[in-house]
Amino acid sequence: MEYFTRNQIYEKIRQDILDGKYIRGQSLVEMKLAKEFGVSRTPIREVLRQLELDGLVESIPNRGVFVLGITNEDIKQIYAIRQRIEGLAALWAADRMTSEDLKELENIYNLMEFYTQRQDVDQVAKLNTQFHEIIFKSANCKYLKNILSNFQVYLQWARYASLKVHGRLQAALAEHKDILEALKQKDGVLAEKRIMEHVDNSRKNLEKDSR
Repeated sequence: MEYFTRNQIYEKIRQDILDGKYIRGQSLVEMKLAKEFGVSRTPIREVLRQLELDGLVESIPNRGVFVLGITNEDIKQIYAIRQRIEGLAALWAADRMTSEDLKELENIYNLMEFYTQRQDVDQVAKLNTQFHEIIFKSANCKYLKNILSNFQVYLQWARYASLKVHGRLQAALAEHKDILEALKQKDGVLAEKRIMEHVDNSRKNLEKDSR
């Protein structure tokens, strides 16, 4: 039987909640999860406590632990935070990006274009994350990095959820091209504007699909 660490269990259940594999209101039973992951109930209990701190589950005394998932209000908040974090990162990255960073960013964009033509959402989503991670890295700010370490999973979820909506792939590709061009010009204000527009379009797209 495969052995799972507490962190692996936490990441797996959290991702399953974000992906909708556990629906809102569904009960998460310690004994069942312990058997599924081949561990005692202690690490499962710790994981559920962490998920409650994340706001993804709710513990009700004498009843159990129930999935809250991602609500429409959560989506609005995630995107509001994402818009400001990514905008600030682009503003700072524009002046600090090396020629190697820009070349890597361009290579990723070209791959995004390739997989967009093939409607391969999974590959585009992975490349999308890499594209934004280069911008974060180029911003070269330890405080921003610390914030992202806790928020990254929600950023990835938001990007992937939006890309899955019909028609979003092509629009997102065009927006990434605009961001890339602004960074090439080392125009931080324009890069910030472009990336904030991109994030807002992603939000509108996801909200429209959820209605």
